[in-house]
Amino acid sequence: MSIRSTDLPFLPGYSFNPNIGRSKFGLNPIFGFIGKGNRALIEKVKPNMFGPLSDKFPSIYPPGQSMELPSWIVFDKQILCFDAYFQETLQEVPGSPFQIRKVKIYYFLEDGTIQVIEPKVENSGISQGTLISRQRIRIPAPMDDNFYEFIDFNIGREIELYGKVFKITNCDHFSRTFLNRCGISVPDPIVVPIDPYMNIRSHDKDSMQPKKPNRNVDTLGKFLENDKKVLHFTAYWDDNITEYGYLHLLELRYYLADDTIEIKELQTEVGGEPSFMFLRKGKLPKRYKELPPVGSNSNYTVLNVLGSALSNRRYIVDPLDCGRENIEYYEEKDLTIGAIVNCYGRKLVLIDCDSFTKDYYATKYGISEFTPIPLPSTKQKIVYIPKPKDRDLPPWNGFGTYEDSAQNCITVEPKAPHRDFKKFLLYDRNGLDSHILRFEAKMKSKIPENCSRNFVISYYLTDDTVSVFEVAKRNSGFATSMFTKRAEVQLPGQKIFTSKPPLCYTPQHMFVGATIIINGFTFILTNADEYALRYMELNCGQFPKANLKHIMEKVREKLGPIYKDFVAENMPVESSVITYERLRDKLCLIMGDDFTEHEMITIARGFSAACYNVKYDREKIRAIALTELKRFLWDDLDRLEEYFLQNDHLKSGKLTKKECYTILKGSRLPFDNELLEKILELMSKDEECKICYNEIIQFLDRSICTPADSLPINIKNDLWWASEARPEAGKLIDWCAFNKYLDLESTFRDNTDPDSIHALEGTKNIHKAM
Repeated sequence: MSIRSTDLPFLPGYSFNPNIGRSKFGLNPIFGFIGKGNRALIEKVKPNMFGPLSDKFPSIYPPGQSMELPSWIVFDKQILCFDAYFQETLQEVPGSPFQIRKVKIYYFLEDGTIQVIEPKVENSGISQGTLISRQRIRIPAPMDDNFYEFIDFNIGREIELYGKVFKITNCDHFSRTFLNRCGISVPDPIVVPIDPYMNIRSHDKDSMQPKKPNRNVDTLGKFLENDKKVLHFTAYWDDNITEYGYLHLLELRYYLADDTIEIKELQTEVGGEPSFMFLRKGKLPKRYKELPPVGSNSNYTVLNVLGSALSNRRYIVDPLDCGRENIEYYEEKDLTIGAIVNCYGRKLVLIDCDSFTKDYYATKYGISEFTPIPLPSTKQKIVYIPKPKDRDLPPWNGFGTYEDSAQNCITVEPKAPHRDFKKFLLYDRNGLDSHILRFEAKMKSKIPENCSRNFVISYYLTDDTVSVFEVAKRNSGFATSMFTKRAEVQLPGQKIFTSKPPLCYTPQHMFVGATIIINGFTFILTNADEYALRYMELNCGQFPKANLKHIMEKVREKLGPIYKDFVAENMPVESSVITYERLRDKLCLIMGDDFTEHEMITIARGFSAACYNVKYDREKIRAIALTELKRFLWDDLDRLEEYFLQNDHLKSGKLTKKECYTILKGSRLPFDNELLEKILELMSKDEECKICYNEIIQFLDRSICTPADSLPINIKNDLWWASEARPEAGKLIDWCAFNKYLDLESTFRDNTDPDSIHALEGTKNIHKAM
């Protein structure tokens, strides 16, 4: 059973078991009083550690005169601090049998606990810090029943804590004052003896060599000071001694940041490849014997000291660098005009330098003469070096792709074929611009069921690959799935097992009306999506089938002799438009087989006369907007105009569409996004696509031509940009615009009667009236 001292708080660590180490557990029955007037047998209490046989006292006050408050309150946060040292035996250091380790001993008055801490010393080689954690410590035997008290600590005394003897040398001011008030005399501080180990380290530094010396050379300062500073020299190498040798004109560059040299051969009249790299960047040794072995440039020399097998070997770093050879490299002080540089057995003569190099040597070394040296006058033989031919590869064996087989023939190590990265960056997907041309196709086959199948052929401009996807009809017996995965498609009629790369389909082969063969299946391109047609028209220089100017020149050449009959047969009577099918039949008959369907689509799209009646015109949109303003009781045009003027820094009266949209949303107009977009589309724009904001203010002003209130509509659905299906462009063709672009009226007037000319002009008047 634990017995608690009344002077200590009942906390973990403040109670102890007195039965520890006890050998006799008998009771000493005596009579005593239990309460007032009640005598009974009680256990005889064991004499306290502060009994008559001991010279210890529990406190600084005699028994019976102690304070009523417990010690953990009276001596809270009061600590006695003593400086001490102890000796530690050293057996591996010659001349130093021991070392002195200084410590601090803290005695906590509140509970009598002791803590020993060794202050950390830099580069001491030992782990320091807390040696003995805070705890109560017993006195060594035979007094091990008692604990150390503050009266046991004084300058000059030796105390034993867990087998280590500490010699107290000094204390702080608080400890000295406290002990003096208790009647204990405190001597003067004691000098700590000299540590023989530290004495050896301070006087004999050569004998204390580290096992792993640091040989890292800090070159950061030199790099920051001389970064991008390069010395340029002009040199030559006379190689006329050899059979086909000539005089090489070189440029030597010395990089001051890392003392490296780079040599480049300049273009000469005697042949040689221009801008040829004579020596790659690196340090140039003055004397070259042989190739340096592996690890010669390392900062460390490794020794194999233990173990024979590869798995059990252990290595250490050689601090003496046995066998290291000092290699001299060329430095800036070795480079001057007229100096000879040994470049791996080739003698290079420096003949001139640039202005920066002259200023550098004049400032650092005080050199003032920089007279160039002329080139030696020797008869040069003109050497014509033939251009390297393309490598002849063995014929393709049919395994894998041709590019993969060719790459394996070029290098011994298998590598993946290189991709055209520039083309990938140019035609990679960017937002809505996918760079994928999609065409609708039909299969041409002897089987009737295959002819009715629908396919979508996609051509990827990034790597010239083609994929085929089948869109099956209902109850056709075919499934909607991928027909051919994405891959390059070779042109038909080629030899397969040849050394030359096969020709594949290019974007120019893809147009409406073209016939392509993929894996033995013949497809006819019947249509293209809007993106493909638009992309080909914008890049008509690459796609001649979508070049309207080039197509109309061919049509003009064919229609020149028969323009009179062509106009007379196809001239519309009631309107100025002609259908796509009618004009296509006539042009195909005249142009022949050279005229393709894609060219006809280009003409139809260029002269399209598609009629489109807008469901909500300007007046209806204004009525909807004013009705919304009236319904939400919004009337703050003055503030809106102020916002427009505040954002118009140039005072031009115009702002961009984005700025106008931001201002309208910030003014808290009760409009949906679709209505705002519709209003901004109706506003007039200048050449820079800027909107006059005064027109927006007049558009929202109720006092100007107020329309009638509109009926409620679903604005989000009815004003959505894709809510109305617009007619496909090219179904109707503007006949007058088509003839005007042909510009054959002068020929027609010379060879046509007045009645036909009058009829053609009447058609133009009809078109203007419409």
